[in-house]
Amino acid sequence: MIIVIDGTNRHRYSRLLDKMFELRARVFGQRLGWEVDIQDGREIDQFDALDPAYVIGVDDDNNVVSCVRALQTTGPHMLSDVFSSILDGEPPLRSATLWESTRFCVDTEILGGGKVHGSISYATCELMSASLEYARDSGISDIITVIDPVMNRVLKRSDCAPYGYVGKTTPMGKVKAMAALLDCTDERINKTRQFAGIEGSVFVDAARAEALSDDGVLFKGSAKKAPKVVQRSAHTLLEEYCEDQIADASTLAELEAAQRLNHVLKEAKLLT
Repeated sequence: MIIVIDGTNRHRYSRLLDKMFELRARVFGQRLGWEVDIQDGREIDQFDALDPAYVIGVDDDNNVVSCVRALQTTGPHMLSDVFSSILDGEPPLRSATLWESTRFCVDTEILGGGKVHGSISYATCELMSASLEYARDSGISDIITVIDPVMNRVLKRSDCAPYGYVGKTTPMGKVKAMAALLDCTDERINKTRQFAGIEGSVFVDAARAEALSDDGVLFKGSAKKAPKVVQRSAHTLLEEYCEDQIADASTLAELEAAQRLNHVLKEAKLLT
């Protein structure tokens, strides 16, 4: 089943987020060998401080078995600030209705089997379907996501093929990466559900959500503390964003646009 944790309820699920960060460390740091920052067994980056939404899968034993992060593209995000080489000189797409999906992972060690077709697991399809449904219901029309060729094949095999790509396929460490576009339509969601045989709601009900909270029966009395994500002020983030845009400008037009934005924000006293 799936639970969504975002800015409205994040304060109630620090322990579940802790488990999610541990899963990310196991998958991206240990299994895939990515160059990610792991501290105390948890993988957390600067984008986790920007109030993203997390779509998290939990099994019957309350293990976190899957997760994906959704972040708006109007501010700093991974494609614009980390994987910008994929864009091949093009400016990043930015829209209030276009969100970035990152850190998609499934715990294959805990789940073991459970394959729907070939190598694609039910948990993978459930997470894809849930993330699309959450996005659709939140007013998000499209998702952009940085994926490798393996995930690209998974999307195609599960009848959830991207409708387009941005930039070019680029070497990223041991793998290649590309930026894919997915629309959050009923048609796409229904195809993914049909492929995996998903019926009914994939989201936890109110009682299960309460049980999974820090004060719920699953964690009550536990002395374990979740890591704190360092929060930076909106002023600092805006300042860093403007500096990055000016520094990364590859054409005169991009530089002038970045400088105009910097000037407007200073006039509005949002920057010093």
